[in-house]
Amino acid sequence: MTPTPSGRSASAPSASAPLNSPARVITASLVGTTIEFYDFYVYATAAVLVFPQLFFPTGNSTTALIASFGVFGAAMVARPIGAIVFGHLGDKRGRKTTLVLSLLTMGIATFLIGILPTFESAGLLAPLMLLVLRLAQGFALGGEWSGAALVATENAPEGKRAWYGTFPQVGAPLGFIIANGVFLSINAALPPSAGALQSETFLTWGWRVPFLFSAVMVVVGMWVRLRLVESAAFTAAEKRGAIRKMPLTTTFRFHWREVVLGTFIMLATYVLFYLMSSFTLTFGTAKATASPAGLGIGYTQFVLMQILGVVFFGIFTLLSGPLADSIGRRKLLLGVTAAIIVFGFSFPLWLGTQSDPVFTGAMAQAGLIFGFTLMGATFGPMGALLPELFPTNVRYTGSAIAYNVSSILGAALAPIIAVALWVQAGGSTWLVGLYLAGAGVLTLIALALSRETKDSDYGAASIDDEFAARAETESAAL
Repeated sequence: MTPTPSGRSASAPSASAPLNSPARVITASLVGTTIEFYDFYVYATAAVLVFPQLFFPTGNSTTALIASFGVFGAAMVARPIGAIVFGHLGDKRGRKTTLVLSLLTMGIATFLIGILPTFESAGLLAPLMLLVLRLAQGFALGGEWSGAALVATENAPEGKRAWYGTFPQVGAPLGFIIANGVFLSINAALPPSAGALQSETFLTWGWRVPFLFSAVMVVVGMWVRLRLVESAAFTAAEKRGAIRKMPLTTTFRFHWREVVLGTFIMLATYVLFYLMSSFTLTFGTAKATASPAGLGIGYTQFVLMQILGVVFFGIFTLLSGPLADSIGRRKLLLGVTAAIIVFGFSFPLWLGTQSDPVFTGAMAQAGLIFGFTLMGATFGPMGALLPELFPTNVRYTGSAIAYNVSSILGAALAPIIAVALWVQAGGSTWLVGLYLAGAGVLTLIALALSRETKDSDYGAASIDDEFAARAETESAAL
């Protein structure tokens, strides 16, 4: 093999000659993750609005809400399992097949939730079926993100991996906006009577529409993804015999350090997002006279405030890509994570009750915009950074496990911890902000211990073959 001036092998497959057109790659990664996150957020919204009444009618509204959120959180447990299963398939059979399966699994599960019988007609079977389908949603999402990130980055032109890697990331804010927009539209079309959150018509069938609408989106996503061609990096690794029989074993044997670092690199991102999307909704809509006290803003108004913040999330997700390609992923994330820590310490400034309700709302809106802006800046580069930590033959498995284990530490626990700290502080958010700052410190340490991946050769034969040879040697010894 002839070395190039950059030190790379001339025969190594290069991302500069993708097999898929840029439009196809961008559409396949963006549409798929948008659908997956739409499905995820539709459930999250319904878990607050309708599921406590329809599936968990315990007679106690708090108990019903906790039960509904418990089923919502169950998906976080299923996500690492999905990461292992889909990661195994993706590293053995290819990215395209796995992406189609993950999207189909999520779509079917979401559609079936839309036709589930409620507790009134099916008894305990109704919440049980809801739990099973929610686990299927989490299982599918566990394999979706990494596959979409790999399709984008393994087909990216030279020097634009982080830019391409932001397109699957934009699926998160788009899914959030579409899901909440659909629910708000249906609620407006079926207005409740005075003093009620939802109308009887909404509770009877209106809530089902967003779930059933998912089927249309999945058909579009499937059509796009079935037209994909397998990436050059994976195809070349397959031809060289670098594909492992057990990618999971290879990942933990040779790349456990990268898995640990990747998990904590994502931690602050997850904590920030679930504080901004879940905790702020609870805090913002809680009455100012309640215990613990909230901001007392109406549900519809606060969701619209969140959607405005999420617009900045999407914009800065896209802007972070070219910047990460220019100055490097690690350098950018070190700066953004430091800003997240500062934001955590200043949390009560943005989310605190003031004597003037107009000023309170304005500060909350500014805090949502600031927080979601930081979310975009930290989430965008992850589409390139996490996959770049691993060689081609375990890239799907390694990045998926890091991403989804972090979801348990950050996403699953963040809302619960935040509410407990909010109660502990007697309605103040200073402990919640301290929690966010602490997560930022852990991420800052992980970034300091990691390497810059900007100039890594994504399809280098030497990397895959080195670990393939080591795996073969150890297998023979056993």
